[in-house]
Formats: sequence, structure tokens, C-alpha cells
Amino acid sequence: MVKEFTMELAGRTLRAVIGKVAEQANGAVLLYYGDTVVLSTATASEKPREGIDFFPLSVDYEERLYAVGKIPGSFVKREGRPTENAILTARCIDRPMRPLFPKDYRNDVSLVNTVLCVDQDCSPEILAMVGSSIAVSISDIPFAGPIGAVSVGLVDGELIINPTSAQREASELDLTVASTKEKVVMIEAGAKEVPEDKVLEAIFYGHEVNKQIVEFIDQIVAECGKPKHSYEEHVVPAAVMEALMRVIPQERMEEAVFTDEKQVREENVAKLTAEFESYIDTLPEEDQEMFRANLDDAVYQYEKKTVRKMIKVDHKRPDGRGMEEIRPLSAEIDVLPRTHGSGLFRRGQTQVLTVATLGAISEQQKLDGLDALEETKRYIHHYNFPSYSVGETKPSRGPGRREIGHGALAERALLPVIPSEDDFPYAIRLVSEVLSSNGSTSQGSICASTLALMAAGVPISAPVAGISCGLVTGDTDDDFVLLTDIQGLEDFFGDMDFKVAGTFKGITAIQMDIKVQGLTKAIIEGAIARTRKAREYILNEVLLPCISQPRESVSQYAPKIYQTRINPEKIGEVVGPKGKMINKIIDETGTKIDIEDDGHVYVFGADEEMSKRAIQIIETIAKDVELNEVYNAKVVRLATFGAFVELLPGKDALLHISEISYER
Repeated sequence: MVKEFTMELAGRTLRAVIGKVAEQANGAVLLYYGDTVVLSTATASEKPREGIDFFPLSVDYEERLYAVGKIPGSFVKREGRPTENAILTARCIDRPMRPLFPKDYRNDVSLVNTVLCVDQDCSPEILAMVGSSIAVSISDIPFAGPIGAVSVGLVDGELIINPTSAQREASELDLTVASTKEKVVMIEAGAKEVPEDKVLEAIFYGHEVNKQIVEFIDQIVAECGKPKHSYEEHVVPAAVMEALMRVIPQERMEEAVFTDEKQVREENVAKLTAEFESYIDTLPEEDQEMFRANLDDAVYQYEKKTVRKMIKVDHKRPDGRGMEEIRPLSAEIDVLPRTHGSGLFRRGQTQVLTVATLGAISEQQKLDGLDALEETKRYIHHYNFPSYSVGETKPSRGPGRREIGHGALAERALLPVIPSEDDFPYAIRLVSEVLSSNGSTSQGSICASTLALMAAGVPISAPVAGISCGLVTGDTDDDFVLLTDIQGLEDFFGDMDFKVAGTFKGITAIQMDIKVQGLTKAIIEGAIARTRKAREYILNEVLLPCISQPRESVSQYAPKIYQTRINPEKIGEVVGPKGKMINKIIDETGTKIDIEDDGHVYVFGADEEMSKRAIQIIETIAKDVELNEVYNAKVVRLATFGAFVELLPGKDALLHISEISYER
């Protein structure tokens, strides 16, 4: 039976249709918002996957170009691998929903969101987040939701829920908030140096609207929801945990994990594990199999419990730092002598090298997606996480979703300070190479990128730094401990990774990952305050002492860009038939030339003299031949009645014989 449900959301109607399509999925909804339509489905395997110790959730956000009336531009004329936007949206759906599934659920779960139609004023990304929540909530899959999700903009000082395309263009804030009825479960933000108090106001404003969405979903579940199915629980037997804690007392586990060297900690825990394995060998054969099957899980749980107890009860971090203390920092520029700009940033065992490359505007990235607002991207940030950075041996297979997500976060953090094309007519590519990782490499990438940009002579409006705040919770909402600058172990065993980047003036980016079922207002306010203090410390004590402002000129190894502006009506003459004239200029001067529709001309070359020569030729072509002007003309062809001369490039004229001599 088909059922429809509607609610008013930010002045538009949100309509959910249940039972019309995809009836073989565990849960499915066709969601309409304005003219945007998204199909969200949730499916789960009947049995748990064997031999795994994690929840196997996969999330896909599938963009169909027919949704915006486009035919794919590829040779095969069909959609290929997911776009960067699709991957980032899938991550935004995954992060708030994953903590709400049972921690020991081992059945494969797949959430697929297919964008069928797009109205640019109604974000399909937000619709997919709400749709995924509805699909899982009405299904028989165990889930502690539902969640609601909205975007929040800031236009002329006013907060706007789910802004239109025009409002997004003018907005100083691009914030996505997902939450249950009680708590916030996900924050993703890009901002133009917005003050912390305004960002907090926007987060909780979005949370209030999300409560209405959750109530709407609860109504749908009440009428269409299926009973949740039972599942095979995966819990370490009490006998195994008791034996482990008896053989290895907690003091010894604390000694093993109490170090700032990740490799030393891993060796210490491996020795304790081997010791417990020796104990298992002494057990009756009927018990040995059960103990060995739960060995890894038991050691993991014991180590996690020990670390959390040290932090929460003893207020002692594994590396001995205070709760607000940042690991040792260092910064260096010009690590690579011939690149256009390079910066090396280190925080504890986390080490990131960012390299800046400058190019012609024509080298900007072309985008092929559903967003009509952006077709090209002039500033690009890539992030690489090789296996050696964590001491592992894995072959490189290209960037995964995590790498793409971290690169996009760093890109978003720095975008507000990147100069405009008019002020700095270069395409800019940053590549962050993680050389060593022990927590929060994405924020290290932001710091290293600030160094690289300033070293490259990119006139950024302000330096940007990033830091992460962690969390260990207790039994009640008021029982928690915040940790500034979390290392890998604290991230792994903790409850939150709250990343904030910004300038002295305000926030430029936020990304929040959690493992608990939501955060209270006090936790969010505390994390924002902690990261502000740490960010200012990094800027004042490390980044600015290394390089206080962008260099006045680009590197000697960077190509130089010269620009001029011509009458747009003269562009055709500069280009010439089939590009003949502009290709001739390029061949003669050895430059690259970009001409925009408004008449802006950019000449890109390593040789200053030849670049200026190209500008001179272009300006000459774009000029009209004027009466009473004197021209140094070149004879290009002789005739019996005179000579044809080139007054300007591409402009020939006849000099009659009578103007040359009184006799033939």
C-alpha cells in the first residue's frame, strides 16, 4: 500500500512516499523537496559476515546526470566513478548514522541514495541524509534513530535553514547539522571566518529544526515501520575477560600504553598478548578454542577500558600530557628547493609536507556533476596517506574515500583566504603528503598548507591553523572529559574527533566524527572554545614565527602571469580563423594564453620578455587603425600597383604605388 506524508520545512513542502518503489529493499522512501527527488533505500544481509570485528556499513550517493538534463561527457556516455561531491555526501550520511547502529552488529548494511531530479534551490545532499534516516527507521534493521538533517546559511547576519542557490552564493556559512531528538550527531561546515558564537548559534538553530524532522519521521515509522529483527550478538565472554585481567593486572596494561611512541606501545601490548596466549596453552583443550577465538577482541576491549579509565578517572593521558596540552610542534618552509612553495609541519609523531604548485587559469579543474553553480575549480587540494606513514606495508591503490574527505576538509578550510582571480590570476594546487601519522593529519595538512601558500607567494588574506578536540564520556551527559590535540590512540578509543580550522578572526571549517549517540550543548561549546585557544597558540607560536606573511613575489621557478584587458568584440580578431592568430602568437613567444569572455587576457610564461611581447601583440591586434597615426609597417606582398603591408598583426593594407614614388 502506498502512503504519503508531508511536512513544511523552511517554507517548502517535504513529501515522503512509502511503498511505491523498491519494495524488495528492507526500507525505501521516495523523497520530494521542491522539484528535487531522491530515492533512498536500506538493505541488510540475513546473516552476519564471518571473521570481522567491525560493523560493515556501506553508503552510496549516486548522481544521475539526467537529474539536471545533462548527457555524460565521457566516451561511453554513462556515469563513471563517483564524483568528489558524491563521495563527500556519502561520508556525511555515514558519519551521523554509523554510531546509531548496534556496536556488535555484523550484518552487511547498504544505504543507497539515487538522485533522480534536481531543483538547485533544494539540496539533494540534505534530502539523501533525511531519506537514509527514513529508510533505515522504517526497515527491520536495528537502529537507534531517526535523525534529521538540515543545512544552515548566514546571509546579512541572518541564519537561514536550507538556503536557496542564490542564498548559498551570498552566504558566509555553509553548515550541515544532523541530530537525533536529543543530541547533535554530526557537524560539517565551511565558513568565511565566522566567529565562534555565531557558529554555535547556527548549530543549535539547526538542531531545533531537526527535532521537527525527527517527529515527522516518527509519524512515518508509527504507520509504516517494521519490527526490528534480532541479530547475533558479538560479546567477549565474561570468563575470557576475567582471566585476561587476572593474568595481566590493570597496572601492567597502564604501563604498556603509557608512552608517546606509538611503536613502543604496540610492542608492549603485543608482549602482553603473547603472555596471555601462553596462559591459554595451559587451559583444557575444550576451553582453548573459545579463548583463542576471542583473544584479539578481549585485548582490544581491555586496552580500550584501560585508556579510558586513565583519562576519565585519573586524568592521565597515555603520553603524559595535560588535558589541554598540545604535543611538541615545529614548522619549516622551502624544504624542496625547486617547487613553487613547500611547508613541513609536525605535531608529535604526526608530520605533513604540503607542496604548492601554480599554473595557468586554463589548468583549473573542470567539474562534471549535478551542481550548476560550479563548473570549474581554480583552487585544488589533494591529500595522500601512504601506508609507510603508519608503519604498514600496503600497495598504493590511489586515493580512497578517507583521503578525498581529508583533502576536501583542508581545501574548505583554506578557501576563504585564497585571493580572487583578479588579484592573483593563477590556478593553485596543494598536495599534502602525510609522512608520519599519529592523529589528526587533516589538521596538520591545514597548517602545512598555510606555510606552503605563504612560501609560494600566494597573497592569502590570513593564516589558517587547525586542531582536533577529543572526548571521553562517562555514564551521564554531564560526565565527560575533553582532550585538546588527540593522538591516534585517543581517537581510536575515544568518543569524538572534533576538528576545527580557522584564523584569528573566526572559523573556516568544522568536521565532527563521533562514536557515541550524540553530543550535548556543553560538549560542543567546550570543544569550540578549546580549539579556538589551541588554534591561536599554533598560529602565534609556530606558523607565524616560521613565516610571518606571504612572500611579495612568486618563486623564481614558478611561471609568471601577465594580464591585460581588450574589447570583447576584438576577441575574434585575436584568436583568428580556426585559432590561427593566437596559435601564431603562442608559437612565436612560447607562452600560454587564456582569454575570457569579458576581455580579460592572461599570458602565462617563464620568460618575462616573451610574455610582455605576447601582451604587446595582443593589445596591438585589439587596437583599431586610426587616422593620422604613424605605423612601422612590414611589407608582406608586392604587386604591380603597389605593396601590401601589415599595419598591425592580422591587419593588412594596400600602399598604392602613387604613395611610394612619383614614377613607376
